[in-house]
Amino acid sequence: MHDPSNAPDATAAATTAAGPGSSDSQGSGPFLEVRGLGRDFDRVSAVKDLDLRIEAGEMYGFLGPNGAGKTTTMRLLTGLLRPTRGTIHIDGRTYADDGRHIRAITGYVPDTPPLYEYLTGRQYIGFVASLYGIEPEQRNADAARWLDALDLADRGDDICKSYSHGMRKKLHIAAVLVTRPRLLFLDEPTNGLDPRSARRLKDALMRVRSEGVTIFLSTHLLETAAELCNRIGILYAGELRAEGTLDELRALGSGDTLEDIFLRLTEGTGSTQAELESTDDPESSDHAPTDRG
Repeated sequence: MHDPSNAPDATAAATTAAGPGSSDSQGSGPFLEVRGLGRDFDRVSAVKDLDLRIEAGEMYGFLGPNGAGKTTTMRLLTGLLRPTRGTIHIDGRTYADDGRHIRAITGYVPDTPPLYEYLTGRQYIGFVASLYGIEPEQRNADAARWLDALDLADRGDDICKSYSHGMRKKLHIAAVLVTRPRLLFLDEPTNGLDPRSARRLKDALMRVRSEGVTIFLSTHLLETAAELCNRIGILYAGELRAEGTLDELRALGSGDTLEDIFLRLTEGTGSTQAELESTDDPESSDHAPTDRG
């Protein structure tokens, strides 16, 4: 395997990792744990006292409208942005204590991924993989696997400059997957993808999850979160308004659809999970429904 000390830091073209099987875990707790995480810009709080516990092998959907704070949270979790307050533990470590290890086991795909314009797609994947010391034989085999899985096999020898937004995103995902991360962060992964490409990407994500990869996926698309994720958190105005399985979230609204719950949590001032639970409880007569104006 590769030496993580040779890997670029989180500001490089791809933040990628060792394979799922290479573990030096610090314990049996949650693989990703966030406590009281916050980020302020001047006097505005973009993320407010966020708490998360995500187990190894889970696909967690981070759902929220545009401007809710999803990308800011993603940048905090990947070490690209320093928090104003709170802690982030990944595999039992913090960025301050062992950022090298965290970066060696994580992969990050931003909404608009950077590419080297005059490399071919295959060369770009090879370049990213070489930064982590992945042997050429494994690198080439995995590149072929993910280019085919993401419907890019016939464009792998074209330069990146010729790629559409959706193709660029798929190529970057392929490059990250070739490095075999144990924790994968994806920011709006289906943005810019046509239905066929979105389907191929979803299939690929289900495949890597079945291989033990933990996935943190942000999206504003309800159907994507409902289809892929075993748990969903709903973010609004920087606050985690509700969290649970799809059935647990539906139960908040007496069987309402995820769309209904999402709208109730993110319209106007929004409801919180506790407020929805209390208004759904026939024994809680002292709680009026939240006025969303």
